[in-house]
Amino acid sequence: MSPPADANANANANANVDQKVLQYETFINEVLRRDLQRVLEQRDSVYEKISQYLQLKNTIQSLQESGSQQLKTDVDLGCNFFVQAEVEDSSRIYVAVGYGFFVEMTHDEALRFIDKKTSQLTAFTEQLTKDSAKIKANIRMVLEGLRELQGLTDLPESRREVF
Repeated sequence: MSPPADANANANANANVDQKVLQYETFINEVLRRDLQRVLEQRDSVYEKISQYLQLKNTIQSLQESGSQQLKTDVDLGCNFFVQAEVEDSSRIYVAVGYGFFVEMTHDEALRFIDKKTSQLTAFTEQLTKDSAKIKANIRMVLEGLRELQGLTDLPESRREVF
């Protein structure tokens, strides 16, 4: 006696569901999580730049408060090899403005530039944070679709982190 037609249809449907589940899992792991990782790394990089600009701002303010034009500092020559340096006139400094360019500025010009640059970078980090939230929402949506596709019961509504 041959198997009923319903059994063959169910087997095909289950194979189809398994294939779709595999496709969605691959999409989550190879696209969404990679995109999320890239956005978070980019945001961390921007935070590092903001930190460097704020450190420079604090240094400039310290120079202004001391009133001295002379400056003694340690200079990194590379590979964490430092030498002591003495600057005779620190009234003008070179500030990295991006794309490998440095511009000579007075302390006041540098402080104005730093304020503008950090507010611009902060706005960029806020956009990156929104982008990461959208990607996390997409991951959550696909995971819910997988749950539904596999016929799993609702998961408890406890706070779960995607990562």
